[in-house]
Amino acid sequence: MRQIYLVSLRLILFLLTSTIMCAQEVLEGKTINEATGEVVPFVNVIEKGTTNGTTSDFDGNYSLSVESLPTTLVFSYLGFETQEIRVTSNSPMTIQFVESSATLDEVVVTGLATSVKRANAANAVSSLSASEISGRTPPPTLDGALYGKFAGATVSANSGAPGGGLSVKLRGATSIQGNTQPLYIIDGVYIDNSSIAAGLNVVSAAAAGGSASNQNNPSNRIADINPEDIANIEILKGASAAAIYGSRAAAGVVIITTKKGKAGETIFNFSQATGWTEVNNLLGLRDYNEQRVRDSFGDEAAASFLEAQQEGRLVDYEKEIFGEKGLISITNFSMSGGSEKTRFYTGITHNDEEGIVKGTGYKKTSLRLNLDHKPTDFIKLGLSSSYAHSSANRGFFNNDNSGTTIGVTLTGTTPWLELFPNEDGVYPDNPAGASNPLQTRDQVRNNETVNRFIVGGTANVDLYTAESSNLELILRGGLDFYGLKTRAIFPKSLQL
Repeated sequence: MRQIYLVSLRLILFLLTSTIMCAQEVLEGKTINEATGEVVPFVNVIEKGTTNGTTSDFDGNYSLSVESLPTTLVFSYLGFETQEIRVTSNSPMTIQFVESSATLDEVVVTGLATSVKRANAANAVSSLSASEISGRTPPPTLDGALYGKFAGATVSANSGAPGGGLSVKLRGATSIQGNTQPLYIIDGVYIDNSSIAAGLNVVSAAAAGGSASNQNNPSNRIADINPEDIANIEILKGASAAAIYGSRAAAGVVIITTKKGKAGETIFNFSQATGWTEVNNLLGLRDYNEQRVRDSFGDEAAASFLEAQQEGRLVDYEKEIFGEKGLISITNFSMSGGSEKTRFYTGITHNDEEGIVKGTGYKKTSLRLNLDHKPTDFIKLGLSSSYAHSSANRGFFNNDNSGTTIGVTLTGTTPWLELFPNEDGVYPDNPAGASNPLQTRDQVRNNETVNRFIVGGTANVDLYTAESSNLELILRGGLDFYGLKTRAIFPKSLQL
């Protein structure tokens, strides 16, 4: 009887042990990229402190059996932060990976359909993120956003007029008559950055003497791009950039990537920036006295000076022209979000900038819509589109061989001259110059209106995928179209 009892006890212990060993927990889930919402495949999943582990499949799904809960799982993948997750239940988990700047080799998007490690790139490359572009004070134009932020890049204003644009030259690019502007590419679309004359040379004679250069207060079209839409900028410097993009890239390449939507809840963003622009330090009135005026301008001018001085009507014409405070307003609204299959980003920005000269200003409204859609596991579609409408009143400034532009005329305009209009609105001629700067400011109209569409599309098709190799077909296309209208009005009543 005792032997039968012992055998029964051993049988019960064996059954209990087998039941405990078989009562394992199965943990399942998915691994995705937190920034893009895309799947992160082949992630290592290991139970901490053991050799028990697995790897997620091509679709990011993983399944791991553990002896008991709670336990800790370690998720690791090259280029992403390693995560330790405390698991207390067998509910499916979605693990969101964050890119690691410490372990991820920086890559550069080239003109080809691939990316290369920065260390292996033959070009000198500089990068700028969205936060560095806008900063605390959002710039009105893209070229203005680049000012002082890239080593080896010289950024200078084409003119001081609102909407006049800037010139960007990368180190090593020099030419007397040729174009030294870099090539701009936005979301894979080649962007035109021509400087187009407004037709003012007929009056200013800026290019007199047979000069073929454009000295006609030109604007450039990269100013149409909205800095608020940009996620990243990369600049490729050096002649080797031409090996990728062709001869147009001889002066360098500026590669711009706009913002994309992320999978998750819809995010709304609104910002309003307001400020003003003014001259910090005007030159002021010259220290004239009777003898200096007599020696420089003659007896008649000395008499006019004394009369104006006694009547208190010496005028600082520089302050009269450039003494305005121009209000600047930048309003931006955007929204982004989507699901794992479809993501979107859309935004609208309105710029309103008044100049420091009465009658000058710049207004621009920009719209953007970016869509990314994944209809199947092996097809990805992308759309990048934008529309911009701008209107700039730019006055009559810049280079001049006729002495009629405001800046050139001011150099010889003395403070005792009477240049203001009479009660009938008639302006007197300027005896010391080729034009009356106040009349030119008030009556000349130089407007530039631009409507611009930029659309780009991509299609990525996975033709073949294996554990250690893959073959992908990438199709890209784009369109950059704009209409520019300039309107310059010089009334016959002008002193010209």
